[in-house]
Amino acid sequence: MDYAPFELLEWQSLDDGAAQYSLADSGCRPVTVRELLDGEDVLDHLLDTPLHYPPERGQERLRELIAEHHCGQPDDVIVTVGAAEANSIAIDALVRPGDHVVTFAPGYRQVWGCAVNAGARVEEIHSTAAAGWRPDLEALRAAVGPGTRLIALTNPNNPTGTILTEQEMDEIVAIAAEAGAWILADEVHRGTELLTDAVTSSFWGRYERVICVGSLSKAFGMPGLRVGWLVAPREALTDLWRRHEYATVSTGSVSMALAEIALTERNRTRLTHRYRNLIRESRTWLDDWVTAHGDLVSYVPPPATALGFVAYHLDLPSRQVAETLRARGDVLVGAGAHFGTEGHLRIAHGHDPAYLAAALDRTASVLKELAAVHGQRPAGAPAPARHTPPAPTQ
Repeated sequence: MDYAPFELLEWQSLDDGAAQYSLADSGCRPVTVRELLDGEDVLDHLLDTPLHYPPERGQERLRELIAEHHCGQPDDVIVTVGAAEANSIAIDALVRPGDHVVTFAPGYRQVWGCAVNAGARVEEIHSTAAAGWRPDLEALRAAVGPGTRLIALTNPNNPTGTILTEQEMDEIVAIAAEAGAWILADEVHRGTELLTDAVTSSFWGRYERVICVGSLSKAFGMPGLRVGWLVAPREALTDLWRRHEYATVSTGSVSMALAEIALTERNRTRLTHRYRNLIRESRTWLDDWVTAHGDLVSYVPPPATALGFVAYHLDLPSRQVAETLRARGDVLVGAGAHFGTEGHLRIAHGHDPAYLAAALDRTASVLKELAAVHGQRPAGAPAPARHTPPAPTQ
């Protein structure tokens, strides 16, 4: 059968690090092993870590720490190879051909693609910059019915940084419960809040049919460990565990040993504080750049994440704009189409000041060249029409 690619990752991998400036990732400057172990008397413990097969569901102490992060129990947790595996096995366990799955756009489209490739009927609920990227819950209620199998979301949102309010979360749960649908909540950006030190609330514990996904890749700054997890009710755990065994058997011993260190209360606070300080400063640089180039770009300042979902004032498809930025400016960004919404670019701002400034200067230069050739769309005018590829033929 045809297999829908994960367009964002395909776009990043085709470049393969060739661009001089990459603003396409969703995190910020990563933690080094030296930074992680600073003040920790654990070197002997790490050196004595046996490199055998670890427990399939994850080391018990690590599952305890993850459960604390989500207010769950260790037996609710499976440690996975990043959030990518967690999302993939969740879709494989829950979704069958013909099932109705609802996702949100703009949104991180891994789950969208997994559901399409599972043969599901995937429906996207679109939000808009004009509405502050708040979820359209009236449209969600109209879309969800007895045949809906799953509602999938990211909170905080990738790419907009929107954080759901408690009222919005309760409404989503009520809509799901009325239909008997599952909720798959990708919560990897919890801890990246820009305007508060409070960690975004989890969906865990709000409803019996919720699966929550997390990882060390964002707020903890350790994507290279490839440690993620899912927290799930007992009725789903067996099916998820079976798929985890087929996919990866287990996460690596050394990665889990380092993850245990990262998730202790002391380091959890230290690492999220580090991340927030970095992105709070770099967000101001992105704000200043958008303000200085208001004729070319605009955006809704995000309340979380190291990302800006920036509208460009050109009547051009986002893939074309992103490709031109890569070819002429040597800058790699995410195209809005990769997130289900045209007329935008996803720009990661969590970089060193000089690096980010140079990348944004080149971005502005290329956008000016495009505007000179193709003309500009007035700020606030509708973006080019959205386009969602059809589901592959089974």
